[in-house]
Amino acid sequence: MQSASPRQAYDLVILGGGSGGYACALRAAELGLTVALVERDLLGGTCLHRGCIPTKALLHTAEVADAARESHRFGVRATLKSIDMAAVHAYKDGVVGRLHKGLQGLVGAAGIELVSGTGTLRSATEVEVEGRVLSGRHIVLATGSFARSLPDLPIGGRIVTSDEALTLSEVPDRVVVLGGGVIGVEFASIFASLGSAVTVLEALPRLVAGEDEDVSTQLHRAFRKRGITTRTGVSLQSAEQDGEGVTITLEPDEQLRADVLLVAVGRGPRTEGLGFAEAGVAMERGFVSTDARLRTSLPGVYAVGDIVPGLQLAHRGFAQGVFVAEEIAGLEPAVVQEEGIPRVTYSDPEIASVGLTQAQAQERYGAASSSYTYNLAGNGKSQILGTAGFVKLVRVDDGPVVGVHMVGSRVSEQVGEAQLIVNWEALPEDVAAHVHAHPTQNEALGEAHLALAGKPLHAHG
Repeated sequence: MQSASPRQAYDLVILGGGSGGYACALRAAELGLTVALVERDLLGGTCLHRGCIPTKALLHTAEVADAARESHRFGVRATLKSIDMAAVHAYKDGVVGRLHKGLQGLVGAAGIELVSGTGTLRSATEVEVEGRVLSGRHIVLATGSFARSLPDLPIGGRIVTSDEALTLSEVPDRVVVLGGGVIGVEFASIFASLGSAVTVLEALPRLVAGEDEDVSTQLHRAFRKRGITTRTGVSLQSAEQDGEGVTITLEPDEQLRADVLLVAVGRGPRTEGLGFAEAGVAMERGFVSTDARLRTSLPGVYAVGDIVPGLQLAHRGFAQGVFVAEEIAGLEPAVVQEEGIPRVTYSDPEIASVGLTQAQAQERYGAASSSYTYNLAGNGKSQILGTAGFVKLVRVDDGPVVGVHMVGSRVSEQVGEAQLIVNWEALPEDVAAHVHAHPTQNEALGEAHLALAGKPLHAHG
């Protein structure tokens, strides 16, 4: 690892080596700018080490466990003997380690100065890293987020966040997941597949409340079929742990018992104590305020990723990092539009969506919007996989498709075409004219657009 000399000057000094920070660094270096990338932990940030990659590795383990458990459905007589958590972690950590090593190689080959330590913003042009001062013509804030808890709910022992859940040494018999958002339902899915009895508690009226309401309904049905208990509209009163487990008390006075309580109530911006506000950066509730071009209130200082209000997704941060590098280089890139960013929840079943929900479209376009839902029961590959779900299209009447919402096994692999449809403002007729390979789940997108174009084949119009 290279370190910077005192007061060395750069075109960019980037605080944070997660998805947004390292993407910004790599693109800036590619454009010929000199870059210092400051990271106090591990290059790759939360996504690589405690988020996207390790959780999806666990979800794949969970999928393998389910395949073994349900193999008789497909004529295979396999037996699921046990879950070896030490081996599971070895597999997970191996994936993370290989990606980390590759990323280190990319950063080194790009000539980026990787500075180890906690960086503090001192001014619009200076960052201090443990006594060393880095000067930058521009500074990019990309310090990421942390797993939140609730007031009076300390993390430790049997009360864990997603960070600690990634390293549990054994599969708990009973897990209560506090929070029915993306992180909560993904971990609920993991633990259920590994053999835990799982209960999800959500204060809002439905699971994954940011998604289309039909998606929430389908996920609730699927979880119930899998034996996962979901409780919505409930509030936590307290949680107390002892040597045997955790007692969770719900308002007004209902108690549940679990071996582990997983707190999944969202992620907070990692901005405290880093000098942002003191240097003059406008803040709101801990987040950094920016304009559409990700400029902060401090001239020459930009912010990307989870510290900017909006979707907390690694690929959003990555795209914003690339945008800022190109903006600083004078390329005048197109603004990253929040509505056009694909969203995926990797539970079983998966959820993949992009664009407006039906409710959002009705709010924006009123009676001039409509929707169509194609059931995966009519899709050959979905029948082969044994999955239930749907593809739902939301459109402006006589206009483009403005939202695509999918539920089912492996639908995350279809969100690439979905984002092209929404972001290129395609008409149903435009998509219906394209040939979708058979038999694939991708056909479901084609069938849905055929139906919306007025010529349904394997569906009712």
